[in-house]
Amino acid sequence: MTHEPVSLDQALASFDALWSPRIVTRVNDYDVRVAKVEGEHLWHAHDHTDEFFLVLDGELRISLREPGGERTVVLPRGAVFTVPRGTEHKPHAPSGAAILMFEPAGTPTVGDRHDEVPDHVDATTGHPLSG
Repeated sequence: MTHEPVSLDQALASFDALWSPRIVTRVNDYDVRVAKVEGEHLWHAHDHTDEFFLVLDGELRISLREPGGERTVVLPRGAVFTVPRGTEHKPHAPSGAAILMFEPAGTPTVGDRHDEVPDHVDATTGHPLSG
């Protein structure tokens, strides 16, 4: 990891792949990742960690399966939301979005439990930021 300032706009401009996060920096044992998203991700859950989302551009929706039933939160630009550990969720962005996620290094994008991974979703622990 570099110990230099990182422009999130430049980081996002450096790749086009959807649902394929890039690691922009690390804070202690946590990755700070940015991703471009559009369409649907997949239902999944992280058994051992919460997952933090910040919407940098566009609008992100996250469907949640909670004890009281299913609901969807809508996150406009500038909104943050944390999915509690163990909660099944499915991010989706019908019109596209740019997001920042904060989670322990090595956390897979498809969680510990998930539906079948569609071709458009990159099952990764994040890619280094290049360029």
